[in-house]
Amino acid sequence: MDFSLTEEQLELKAEARRWLDAHFPLDRDWEAPWDPAGWRELAELGWLGVSVPEEHGGAGLGFLEEAVLLEELGYALYPGPYFSTVALALPQLSGEQQAKVAAGGRRWSAEVDGLVPDWGRVDAVLTDDGEVAPEGEALESIDPTRPLGRLASPRGGEASPRALAALAAEAVGVAQRALDLALRHAGTREQFGKPIGTYQAVSHPLADTYMETELARSLAYWAAWCVAEDDEQAPVAAAAAKSQASEAAVAACERSIQIHGGIGFTWEHPLHRYYRRAQWIEHFGGSPAQLRARVADAILTKEAAWTA
Repeated sequence: MDFSLTEEQLELKAEARRWLDAHFPLDRDWEAPWDPAGWRELAELGWLGVSVPEEHGGAGLGFLEEAVLLEELGYALYPGPYFSTVALALPQLSGEQQAKVAAGGRRWSAEVDGLVPDWGRVDAVLTDDGEVAPEGEALESIDPTRPLGRLASPRGGEASPRALAALAAEAVGVAQRALDLALRHAGTREQFGKPIGTYQAVSHPLADTYMETELARSLAYWAAWCVAEDDEQAPVAAAAAKSQASEAAVAACERSIQIHGGIGFTWEHPLHRYYRRAQWIEHFGGSPAQLRARVADAILTKEAAWTA
């Protein structure tokens, strides 16, 4: 059984990396507000309609391809409402509404545990009671690139397996970027005449980050496959993936900051922004402890059924 990405998925990944590197480089103006005009560029690239049926103007592909994009969007720390529109809202929209999304029209979000991600950047919010206008209050978010809000009349809502799997894929991208930055610094920064990466105090944490990130990637794509195939394991796979990937992203950022030394702790270096996104992902839709409890309950219930 081949678990590697297909040639088309690899091409999509490479295309996304090139475009995002050009439009959202590490040395960009991080304080600049998100420009809604750029949303249509994603539509022109076909990213907004990856899983939208062809008859509605999309590519007719699936969630695995969206997971590939979400990993790259996390790697670039993309500030637009892709997660809220595509991962949260899209499956619940009508064909006509999906066509508007694919064309770069309306931007959507959905309520999760009373919170609305990408607040102020979307046109409508989906709740358990249907579509509502994004009216309420903005909340302080640990990640300024992923604002939060609360509706005037919160309805609740729970993160779906699709949403958790999307966050897992995004977290893998965050973790990979933190690892890449640490590897580059460890290979070029010298102490006592040698690159600091030659010292075990640096190389061993890098190895830990690599292993945790690869484990998170495997879980994330397993969860994405389960969601894409509507497999019965999707709830467990998504919870496991989001729990592991978010913790891996937080740990990767923490180690990368430490390996960078003094510069890693400054506001000028972008690592703190990745750390913020990692923490945002870690706690949105359920903490790692809550999700692990969900996984434990599911597998223990299944074990009880087997032994009954």
